[in-house]
Amino acid sequence: MEVPTLTEKQQASLHRVQVRPILPTERERWNTLMQTYHYRGFRTLAGRNLRYVATLDGRWVALLGWHAAAFQCQARDRWIGWSWILRRQRLHLIANNARFLILPGESFPNLASRIMALNLHRLSADWQSVYGHPIVLAETFVESPRFTGACYRAANWVDVGGTKGFARRPGGGYVHHGQPKRLLLFPLHPQARAWLAQPQPQLEWTHTPMQTVTLSDAQMEGLRQIFFRLPDTRSKLGKQHPLPAILTVAVASVLTQAESYAAIAEWAGRLTQAQLKRIRARFDPKTKRYVAPSEPTIRRVLQGADVEALDAAIGAWLLGTAGFEAVAVDGKVLKGAVRAEGAQVHLLSAFLHGQGVTIAQKQTARKTNEIPELRNLLQDVNIAGKVVTADALHTQRETARFLVEDKKADYLFTAVKGNQRKLRDRLTCLPWGDFPPQR
Repeated sequence: MEVPTLTEKQQASLHRVQVRPILPTERERWNTLMQTYHYRGFRTLAGRNLRYVATLDGRWVALLGWHAAAFQCQARDRWIGWSWILRRQRLHLIANNARFLILPGESFPNLASRIMALNLHRLSADWQSVYGHPIVLAETFVESPRFTGACYRAANWVDVGGTKGFARRPGGGYVHHGQPKRLLLFPLHPQARAWLAQPQPQLEWTHTPMQTVTLSDAQMEGLRQIFFRLPDTRSKLGKQHPLPAILTVAVASVLTQAESYAAIAEWAGRLTQAQLKRIRARFDPKTKRYVAPSEPTIRRVLQGADVEALDAAIGAWLLGTAGFEAVAVDGKVLKGAVRAEGAQVHLLSAFLHGQGVTIAQKQTARKTNEIPELRNLLQDVNIAGKVVTADALHTQRETARFLVEDKKADYLFTAVKGNQRKLRDRLTCLPWGDFPPQR
């Protein structure tokens, strides 16, 4: 295929192209041109949005529209590797290029990719000035095979996969429209992918509020059902609020960034009667209303709860809501935490790969180590058909046998060191040069 060459005049024109947000007085003109000339027409941009115009010597040559990112897209979410909780908290850090239009009579080679590059260079700063937070990743959907997305690819966008041809309905749910698209992504920072997926927010986001997580009715009911099976150790005297309701409120409010007992109680106080009914909150026969638990009630229940049972219940719920293929097991010493006798506290944790979600954790007893505790940690965790990874300490026959035979899982032990001397010697003798890495 012959690559079109640029004339000296066109090269000079490319350097004079400018991209800027439209002025308030230009909004109607922008909307009209987009509606008239874009093949899909135009009605509106969803959620937070920005409209741009590209100019050449003062005349309009192209229009671009950005709006809120797609709520859910398997190809993007798989590429980032984040959990559904992190997706809901950080989705506002992604913007979607919903419209890109080169106006009639203005096209010449490299113009579209030049405009896109100029727009991407300033997108995050413009978003920050308007909405108070940056954009770290841009996305767009290209109708394939109708279009190839050449201008995006020329601007170094990454093709991460295709969609299944579903669109979200305004009232909720999805409808199949039969038009699969290719999803292209452009990181606006070299660490964008890691920032979006890591459990802790990036330091640059200290003043950027993360979005709250709203649980669906099914997820709330799933929480309540799991907590319903926990033993209630409270005295019957004065007990008014059901334990599952209190625990459901606590977990759901923490997902909305509640960080204290008072904040949990305030969140509970904002629940509607329908929401309180859904979680089976206490019903007052005198007022004929459902009542949210108070701050003292929440405090007493959480402080007196069976921590291990509660941790296991939340881990089981997370397993049921998060899609995952692999579980990592790792041990850490808690900084600044000591036992009564002065020894440091050592935790063994299991968490989902790429999501940072802890599904089980157990304190290692003082007179033991991680090796036998791994089996205790995963004993009640459903990991059938999944892969468990661990460091060289856990390269043990009994551990491998437990995972394969008892848990019906696979394993990947990353290294063999002095803990398996004979196996290490055998591996050292293998002709590794005959087995080059495969892609």
